[in-house]
Amino acid sequence: MTEEEKIESGAVAETETAAETETEAVSETAAAEVSAEENVEVLPPKKQRSRKKKIETSKEEQPQSEWKEQVVQIRRVTKVVKGGKKLSFRAIVIVGNQKGQVGVGCAKAAEVIIAIQKAVADGRKNLVSVPIFKTTIPHPITGRSGAGAVMLRPASQGTGIIAGGAVRSVLELAGIENILSKSLGSKSPLNAANATIAALKALTPFHEVAKKRGLTMAELLN
Repeated sequence: MTEEEKIESGAVAETETAAETETEAVSETAAAEVSAEENVEVLPPKKQRSRKKKIETSKEEQPQSEWKEQVVQIRRVTKVVKGGKKLSFRAIVIVGNQKGQVGVGCAKAAEVIIAIQKAVADGRKNLVSVPIFKTTIPHPITGRSGAGAVMLRPASQGTGIIAGGAVRSVLELAGIENILSKSLGSKSPLNAANATIAALKALTPFHEVAKKRGLTMAELLN
């Protein structure tokens, strides 16, 4: 064998050994990748569902406030100032707990949401306690506010609230279930709501009348 043939055979052997080492390295990397894929932990869907359930239960467990608000009117009003007119919004909101306490709030602001928030705060400051007798009022009464007047009359069980507009909102949030009413004079929602509040505020419970007359509740009712 000549020297050239020996050199060629040695080069071929070296290339074969290099190819074998490369194939061994590739097989090792592939095996490592397969083992890594097998070792990857996949979260079961149950854990994800349980997390969602926990979030939902936490939302449901939040206590709800007994106070309810109802927006009666939102109007855009203007105020003439030096240099032009200033635009703002006026909100009238009724606040009550349907357990004998109700109030009317009125406020102005440059934005509607802020006006409603201020009106709710004003209504909670001016709450009125309403004496309720068997889901209705103790006696007939008429309330006045400005040019408006509201007449209220007791009603029997099953009559419902015979009223409309702001008067109905005030009576519902006060907790009265059966009553007759008539709005007289001004048709302004603010005047009607304030007149209703004035009438409910002037109601006299039966036990106070019986105490003034020196009678018991049974004697007074009979």
